[in-house]
Amino acid sequence: MTSPARPSGREPWTVDDLQDLPEDGQDYEIFDGSLLVSPHADVFHGAVANRLRRLLDRQAPSGLLVGQDIGVSAKRSSYFVPDLFVAREDALGRGGPALAPADVLLVVEVVSPGNAGRDLVLKRHEYGVAGIPRYWLVEPRKQTLTVLEHVGTGYRESQVISAPEVYRTDGPFPLVLPVADIF
Repeated sequence: MTSPARPSGREPWTVDDLQDLPEDGQDYEIFDGSLLVSPHADVFHGAVANRLRRLLDRQAPSGLLVGQDIGVSAKRSSYFVPDLFVAREDALGRGGPALAPADVLLVVEVVSPGNAGRDLVLKRHEYGVAGIPRYWLVEPRKQTLTVLEHVGTGYRESQVISAPEVYRTDGPFPLVLPVADIF
């Protein structure tokens, strides 16, 4: 797989450079000025993300949005597109190429076997440094939901919930989530 050429006149990639990339079936993210390219997720991955989105949507209060396909920019040189997020709805009216971490209450990644390191290590670190309060890792092969909570500049694992258990929480909003319904 060939990567697009580096932007002319600049060394690092920025969020603004993404608008010039082709619609070619690849997902583009940026880490510390380096372009990350990966194929779109498969059907099962998408189904898991969509099931979880529906479950969250049903319980989300007014003023919060459960979304997909919008990036989060931890800094100008890093940009990630989580599988799902919960953000303050008024943040979407501000426009721009990405959500600011201060407006994001939760990011969710559905872990893919071929890309697990990016979700388990890289994004965990970057979302933590950015101060996003909650990070969930959904692992379809294990049928688990791992809940991480922000502490200092990183995350601590607070719970691992397996199907058929039910996860109950007050953050990012009061929620009752039957984990088996995700898979």
